[in-house]
Amino acid sequence: MSGVALVYAGLISAFIGAVATLRPPRILGLSSRRRGVALLAFGVLLVVAGWALPASEIRVASPSSRLDEFMPAWQFSEFHTTRVKAPPARVFHAIHEVTANEILFFRTLTSIRRFGRPGPESILNAPERKPILEVATRTTFLQLAEEPDRELVVGTLVVAPRGTVISKPTPEGFKALERPGFAKAAMNFRVEADGAGGSILSTETRVYATDGASKRRFAAYWRVIYPGSALIRRMWLRAIVRRAEAGA
Repeated sequence: MSGVALVYAGLISAFIGAVATLRPPRILGLSSRRRGVALLAFGVLLVVAGWALPASEIRVASPSSRLDEFMPAWQFSEFHTTRVKAPPARVFHAIHEVTANEILFFRTLTSIRRFGRPGPESILNAPERKPILEVATRTTFLQLAEEPDRELVVGTLVVAPRGTVISKPTPEGFKALERPGFAKAAMNFRVEADGAGGSILSTETRVYATDGASKRRFAAYWRVIYPGSALIRRMWLRAIVRRAEAGA
């Protein structure tokens, strides 16, 4: 998170510095273009520092989930959780049925991610009314594991050497991939009974880079897109909650 904070502090500083360079405001002490240029340069340095900040590896000591099984080590992650007034079976069904149209800001943020360009159907260009996980696993994601009414895990490659083609990817192949030049991501949805007739729903995303170059490459990307990624996942959970509670 410190890398993300540095990058966004730098982006904000650079933006203010750029504005002050073009038209120095009388606020914030930026009354001259020279100070605006200095703030712009400082912001750029913060962004570079945020990108270059090392990402330490985390490893589970004792696997307790299917996500742990397929991604026991990672350098980048995010975790979100919420409560649902519905039993696990209803929540798990909702996980499978939620569409892109139900996830607030999903289509807007994914359109920004692909710079508004049209493209083939994928999770970044999902039809409004098709289940989003169905679209994902039919295109760029691989279903790694599923325990009915408890946990679903999907995975994809987020960094790969140019020209890489993996024919017939399998969960076992995903788990075993350790060759240099790759970064792989796994995401789960996990449901647990709360003991009061409801459920605790969570989603976790982990990314593991297989070498230093891939880790640095992904770090620069992750530290820019993290706020949007976190917002999508929170809205995704909210959409699941609405569907599950309406069904219940």
